[in-house]
Amino acid sequence: MRKKTWSDLSPRGKTAILTLASVQISLAATAWADLATRPSEQVNGSKAKWAAIIAINFFGPFAYFRWGRRLAGYPSPAGEGAKASRHTTRSRGSASE
Repeated sequence: MRKKTWSDLSPRGKTAILTLASVQISLAATAWADLATRPSEQVNGSKAKWAAIIAINFFGPFAYFRWGRRLAGYPSPAGEGAKASRHTTRSRGSASE
């Protein structure tokens, strides 16, 4: 069985490949732009490691957005430099308390 070439694909197959490629490139470009502008203190791990991981098809950008960034106001996974929680516990008493 010979490999299919681009000209062997149906118009629907070509459209699917081009759509998936566009999504992949957009995700990677967005992740790399975020990584380039984000301070190192807000990245879990080294920026070089994440730059390489982002290049791995769809998994890389999703992994970076899920595990690579430290979001402002949230503690880091290891707890280093964790900020105190902004949530306070209030009793649910009457309004006259």
